[in-house]
Amino acid sequence: MTILMTGATGHVGRLVTARLRDAGADVRALTRDPAAAADVLPGGVGIAAGDLADPDSLRSALRGVERMYLFPFPGTAREVAALAARSGVRHVVVLSSGAVTAGFDTDFHLPVERAVAESGMAWTFVRPGEFMLNKLWLWGPSIRSARVVHEPFPEVPWYPVHEADIADVAAEALLTDRHAGAAHTLNGPELLTRGEQVAAIAAALGEDIALVRVTPAEARERYLAQGGFAAENADFLLGFTDYSGEAADPADPAEAPTPAPAAQVPTAADATGRPARTFADWARDHAADFA
Repeated sequence: MTILMTGATGHVGRLVTARLRDAGADVRALTRDPAAAADVLPGGVGIAAGDLADPDSLRSALRGVERMYLFPFPGTAREVAALAARSGVRHVVVLSSGAVTAGFDTDFHLPVERAVAESGMAWTFVRPGEFMLNKLWLWGPSIRSARVVHEPFPEVPWYPVHEADIADVAAEALLTDRHAGAAHTLNGPELLTRGEQVAAIAAALGEDIALVRVTPAEARERYLAQGGFAAENADFLLGFTDYSGEAADPADPAEAPTPAPAAQVPTAADATGRPARTFADWARDHAADFA
């Protein structure tokens, strides 16, 4: 059985690829940069040049493929799904978003899900909520440089999810038929405030981390200066825009744009039967990244 991985070098895709190889699957990775991909992917992974933005470039990569992990790219989702179906792909696992479950995402991940569901292929949708990794991208630079976090909403709680749990569910869905037709919304097992998350990172490092409250506007300035993920997502994460990118009200929000905590949320345990990883687990796994 050959599995095509798109987004194979991403933070989740790389873990899924490793799990598939460990299970003995024949894995082929689609990449725009074969030389760079070869440096980060596990041994034994086939590499095919191609780009989801150019569906015709996938024709060779799809030959003989039975299952596919689809990274979300809504612009060509229908063309890619149709080509995969014509090429003989039987099952597609889509990396989607918990925002689809919540009804916030109607124009990015949802169109990809619909394209695959309407293609006639079997499907599984993996819908993670907030990534624990977000805190590495947002807080990592200031923790590494000054052992400090500047946070406008330290009391806001949520259930962030470990990227390894997302990969576990996706890999199992690619290796078995048990998850065909399932849409798995994935959260972490604990409701934690952002202050508690900072404390977990400090415990993993064995060092104190100062938590400094700032206004959303001040946090936005810091994120924009930081660049990367922080700059790209500053307005949404801080409440200046909604999920679709439309301006939110008020302009300088006093509360985080976070849904009210639920009494119980779905986790990877519901899909795999194994306990979901905690934020403390994640902090220990990434302690070196904060050092």
